[in-house]
Amino acid sequence: MRILVTGHKGYIGTVLVPMLIANGHEVVGLDSDLYQRCTFGDDLPEIDSIRKDLRDVQAADVEGFDAVMHLAALSNDPLGNLNPNLTYEINYKASVQLARLAKQVGVPRFLFSSSCSTYGAAGDDILTEEAEFNPVTPYGHSKVLVESEVATLADENFSPTYLRNATAYGVSPRHRFDIVLNNLVAWACTTGLVYLKSDGSPWRPIIHVQDIARAFIAMLDAPREVVHNQAFNVGIDAENYRIRELAEIVRETVPGCRVEYASDAEPDKRSYRVNFGKIARLVPEFQPDWNARRGAQELYAAYQKYGVKLDEFEGPKYKRIDHIKQLLSSGELDSTLRWTERVPA
Repeated sequence: MRILVTGHKGYIGTVLVPMLIANGHEVVGLDSDLYQRCTFGDDLPEIDSIRKDLRDVQAADVEGFDAVMHLAALSNDPLGNLNPNLTYEINYKASVQLARLAKQVGVPRFLFSSSCSTYGAAGDDILTEEAEFNPVTPYGHSKVLVESEVATLADENFSPTYLRNATAYGVSPRHRFDIVLNNLVAWACTTGLVYLKSDGSPWRPIIHVQDIARAFIAMLDAPREVVHNQAFNVGIDAENYRIRELAEIVRETVPGCRVEYASDAEPDKRSYRVNFGKIARLVPEFQPDWNARRGAQELYAAYQKYGVKLDEFEGPKYKRIDHIKQLLSSGELDSTLRWTERVPA
């Protein structure tokens, strides 16, 4: 198939693209490349790509594809909170417009990277895809809005599918240090502390970034009637953890470290446990390969190999929101998060 991957230079996209190519697909990327200076470890895969803001996509950009895999978004809660209006413009309105354009030019399949953060503050209940949404951030709310509006576009010629990914972890060329397991291992490696910024009580389902990529490929290969206009929680039942349980796994993985709580640590209102039975039952081609302990070992090895410093992953070199703020202050991004004429080629 010929596939357009938006956000192909992001955390998930840089892992997904080589896997798609290995499966024999022709892949074109679309990305504004906000994090072009944030590559960690291995180089990015080289593919044909369109450098463009998602809000500026035209029908010609999506014409001629068999599927669109839509990953592009402002990618975490703090960044989403920086300017909620921009989060809604990019993550919600531009995403719905992308789906409309794809339908308009005859793209038959549209796979949307949604999130279990749509469930938000859910307590200890175990949630299926039929659970009520309760997002607590603009990021989570934007995903709810996209799912709702894109569903109205579904028909016999346009088939959307919504992948509600658990919290990602694992090594990527555009690595994120602001997600829980990646962050805890980085703190342990650089300071000897498994540093918890909450009280460790919230529940969080987690999934390796490679397994998210496997889910996208499995959805693409699944019979249309099985996944048409359907939402799937993407993860593994056994990989629901309290944050303090992940901290303990990290303590056991990184030699000589100990768990420490921030002085102002409080419960995180984002807490949810998720059931992943639907994807296991309806899309058996999805075979996840990772668990938290193996992932912590992978992260530890990568941080040892490539080197990482506290001021890098908690500062503008790698931290998404700080990097964006730096680009804004330098004038390379304008107030709408579009590149100015100062951006390097």
